[in-house]
Amino acid sequence: MLTKEKKTKIINKYKTHENDTGSPQVQIALLTAEIKDLTDHLKNHKHDHSSRRGLLKKVNERRKALKYLQKEDPKTFKDLAVSLNLKIAQKLQAEEEEKINKEKKLEELANVDVDEKEEVEPK
Repeated sequence: MLTKEKKTKIINKYKTHENDTGSPQVQIALLTAEIKDLTDHLKNHKHDHSSRRGLLKKVNERRKALKYLQKEDPKTFKDLAVSLNLKIAQKLQAEEEEKINKEKKLEELANVDVDEKEEVEPK
């Protein structure tokens, strides 16, 4: 369970306006902190099934909030995922790098084709 100070610190870091406590960014950040705490607790208490059930509920709730945020505001979603160090952020970065590499390869192929045409066609 998060202490009041820790919760306030998270809210202040991720709030979108002065009195914000319920935006998707804040909710996701709070759920992430709770998930980390529960994960640590379950490493020490392997047979605490009620806490495991609570962890699964929180993970599912965060997943739904992330899905909503991704649909509504993809840039904010990506920034939040990176700042919280979520696995989805690593996937997004890998996909982005792959896309950039494909574009570079296509660009190189286009340049090679142009060079070959210039060599074949006499001036």
